[in-house]
Amino acid sequence: MSDKTVPSKPRYARDVSQWDRETDIAVVGFGGAGGCAAIEAADSGAQVIIFELASASGGSTALSSAEIYMGGSGGTRVQKACGFEDDTEDMFTYMMMAAGPQADEAKIRNYCENSVEHFNWLSDTLGVPFKDSFHKERAIMCLTDDGLLYTGSEKAYPYVQHAKPCPRGHNLYIEGDNGGPLFMKIVTENVEKRENIAVEYETRALTLIVDDNGHVVGLVVRQNQQELNVRARKGVILCAGGFVMNEDMLKKYAPKLSRGTQAIGNPGDTGSGIQMGMAVGAAAVNMHEGFISLPYYPPATMTGGIVINDKGQRFINEDVYHGRLGDIALRQESDRLFFILTVEQYGDYEKMNFLGASIAGTGESVAELEAELGLRTGTLQQTIKLYNEDAAQGEDTQYHKAAEWLEVLEPPLVALDITPGRGAFVPYFTLGGLDTLPTGEVITSDGHTIPGLYAAGRTACGVVRRAEGYSSGMSVGDATFSGRLAGRQAAGH
Repeated sequence: MSDKTVPSKPRYARDVSQWDRETDIAVVGFGGAGGCAAIEAADSGAQVIIFELASASGGSTALSSAEIYMGGSGGTRVQKACGFEDDTEDMFTYMMMAAGPQADEAKIRNYCENSVEHFNWLSDTLGVPFKDSFHKERAIMCLTDDGLLYTGSEKAYPYVQHAKPCPRGHNLYIEGDNGGPLFMKIVTENVEKRENIAVEYETRALTLIVDDNGHVVGLVVRQNQQELNVRARKGVILCAGGFVMNEDMLKKYAPKLSRGTQAIGNPGDTGSGIQMGMAVGAAAVNMHEGFISLPYYPPATMTGGIVINDKGQRFINEDVYHGRLGDIALRQESDRLFFILTVEQYGDYEKMNFLGASIAGTGESVAELEAELGLRTGTLQQTIKLYNEDAAQGEDTQYHKAAEWLEVLEPPLVALDITPGRGAFVPYFTLGGLDTLPTGEVITSDGHTIPGLYAAGRTACGVVRRAEGYSSGMSVGDATFSGRLAGRQAAGH
């Protein structure tokens, strides 16, 4: 064919002279979403082929810590064993607040109500191991083999005023930041032992094939420099990741992420799955949003410090999740942002921290630090005076930081420069994607389903909508859960 085959231009079935492969369901991408979609579809009786661009499974799930955000219904086995009872309504309220005005209520409700069942499926059907132990320390990821930890802003204002906090980050039974590789190893072993799933690696999905009624009936792939037409009798499930590796799409849809320093994802996160869906009429939603973070803990002692802008003023409660800090920091009308710490709070920063922020100033007194940072005389002194009065009383009257983190800031003090773009590590990834029903069918802007087309993981826009309400584990939780639902739905088509 003279025309180059691209995701933004579907192929018509009437132009297909021969089908090179046939299956019930074609899955694009073999990360957490694609793997779980294939397993659930196969266990529902369908024949499945997974097409994966790389030479091995993994996707972005394998690059993650693979904490999985689960709870509700009284609690998972691990939550209960650790003495936590998790009410579905508390989880639902927290996740609705986290997603904000763009929340998909039906999706979040479905996720919360079926989360314990998802835990049981991961644990019992797939054999994913979780230890019945609780990691008490504040951490971005669990470097011990403990099975449960707080991974978001559950205990922080404003969430704590509306929903009873409960830890929902489920960490695999493995030490170090090794959850992602172990999780994908288990998913891959499950795929390999199912006779009705085939996997074709080093195969790029190019575009969808549609019939004259707009039904998705297959997929064009490229393998060994050959274009192949794949017929999918029951449908195609797009699990091809987000678009964090596509600079043009980032500029067009999510320009705020350009202030990040490190794209988090795999090389296949080019947005091709989203483009394929849009080309056949799918709505793409929440495309302006992404996860962006200033990962300022561990050490947990950092939480006792304060974050200020270049007016010498605080703008957030410092006990929030690092993604919330990152997102709200980006919104400040401020050229510089600083983290102010006592020498004790600074503590093991250089040994333990991911942030990589440089020291902007030190001071034997607040006035000295204020001068060194170039702040207007008196501004930082006033901020710290008010903060220290509150800390002594045990109540943060301005930003409602939890009492356990309130400590009087006694000089000598250290200031870190956390301004995005001035050396600190600011990781980011996309949170927009194809609009889907909770069951995984892709829909148009007026809410009609596109027959034969499903999406899951970061190719779809799931329960997670923005960084300011993010909790670690929501992406892998959403990817694996949405993958299963799409697989089951497609198999029943």
